[in-house]
Amino acid sequence: MSTIGILLFDGVEELDVVGPWEVFTASSALLERAGAVRCRKGMRVLTDFSFTDHPPLDVLVVPGGDGVLLGVQDPALLRWLAEVGARARWVVSVCTGALLLHASGLGKGRRLATHWAFEDRLAELGAEVVRDARWVRDGNVVSSQGVSAGIDVALWLVGQLHSPAHARATQRYIQYDPAPPYADG
Repeated sequence: MSTIGILLFDGVEELDVVGPWEVFTASSALLERAGAVRCRKGMRVLTDFSFTDHPPLDVLVVPGGDGVLLGVQDPALLRWLAEVGARARWVVSVCTGALLLHASGLGKGRRLATHWAFEDRLAELGAEVVRDARWVRDGNVVSSQGVSAGIDVALWLVGQLHSPAHARATQRYIQYDPAPPYADG
């Protein structure tokens, strides 16, 4: 069984967390600090672990959200990401979490995907941005463009951790079959 941690911080995008969490229902939440965290749109999440007491992680999930803009300026957070990410089997970012990967050094020299509105900004920071893929894998680093792409990545990762058949069963169980009503507009 893999230990999966999801980084939480004030201002995190709810669906960047909850989408993959729905896929990783057995995962443990990895948090900036123990206690309640207020997400971007007001949802509050009670954390299980802090930076100092979490178990070793096989998978580190780094979500996006407005809080990323403060996070990229937080040396303690970036140092923690670099240390924990270096030991993780997989490092995954959702949406603007790619900015944290880049700032921590985990994404340097790697191809990264992020939300379309932040692709230019990430490129200006020196990252190699992939603009035409919902998600991209570069070694053990996997990054995705936005909230629904984060679910795609989580399902792919379940297939890597267990099997493609198990990932398909998980996809069926959560009835994940995207069919946006305005896809051709």
